[in-house]
Amino acid sequence: MALEDLCGLQALGGSLRGSLRGLTPDLGPMGSPRDKRRGRYAGDVPLSSTASVLSFSVPVGRYLDRSPIDFGQMAPDSAPTPDASRWSAGGPGGPDSAPGAGPDPAPGVVPLPFPMAHGTTTLGFLFQGGVLAAADTRSSCSGLVACPASRKVVPLHRHLLALGSGTSADITLWRRILARELRLYQLRHGRRLTTGGAAKLLALMLHPFKGTELCVAATLCGWDGGGALYYVCSDGKRLQGELFSVGSGSPYAYSVLDEEVRWGLSAEQAVRAGREAVYRASRRDAYSGNCVDVFLVTARGWSRRPREDLGEEYYREEERLAEGLRRRREEKEGLRRRREEEVHSLPTKT
Repeated sequence: MALEDLCGLQALGGSLRGSLRGLTPDLGPMGSPRDKRRGRYAGDVPLSSTASVLSFSVPVGRYLDRSPIDFGQMAPDSAPTPDASRWSAGGPGGPDSAPGAGPDPAPGVVPLPFPMAHGTTTLGFLFQGGVLAAADTRSSCSGLVACPASRKVVPLHRHLLALGSGTSADITLWRRILARELRLYQLRHGRRLTTGGAAKLLALMLHPFKGTELCVAATLCGWDGGGALYYVCSDGKRLQGELFSVGSGSPYAYSVLDEEVRWGLSAEQAVRAGREAVYRASRRDAYSGNCVDVFLVTARGWSRRPREDLGEEYYREEERLAEGLRRRREEKEGLRRRREEEVHSLPTKT
């Protein structure tokens, strides 16, 4: 009824019922109460009828006969020819349409408008106080910045964080699936699944998609009576370690982490090291940047520092570099003047 009111179709009720009476079984003007309760009728129009007030063109099962992973991964020149039999009557490419009229009715997959390129910087490491997780906030799509304030560090529960690298849609989907499974496990067994168990569960779920276009690289940072750090990728690989950095900016982040990270760091030193690593990676990697998110996971759960804009840090560093250069020039100039004074103060020989 709401659709009829919106489209102004109230006046069509009598004539429409008369036209549909020959197309549908004789069930009366409104059908039986059971059919109405089951939702077979919308107002006075049976939904099972082949005619409709609004002539929608809906592809019948076109995108469901292939794996969703293959969607959007076929080159335009390799798309199959249109198949009019898969479209409903009266729609584009259907029996009532002229050949070649309108857009391609049923491509096998929708081609990508441009080649995809992924880039990010995420990192996590263990220290005596817990686990530190840090990431930038730039989501890129080929040469474009799709989102400057994305969240790449997401809590799964109070003592577990997930850092995501790869395709944003894939990461979001599997992160939600993992969070759901962890919650169900807790409800069924009365305890939380360990970080290692969560990593194994995610690896087992991702392994069937090995060799497809799925792109997921997750770093799990948790606390199970002590810090735990695992890396899981979309081919089912699972690694345990003390330091991981994933993404296009990871080589630059490793250059800082290898120098700064050690077991005896305090919480403030760990935060400083993670922040510096993300900042250096964003300076050199075009696909990383904008802001930095820093999280700590300890026995009391995870905590988050305020998001910091890396652009402001860039200008502060430029000012520090300019100030340092000015001081070195002043020191060199002072040293040169002192040497000249010493030379002039020497006694002259006659």
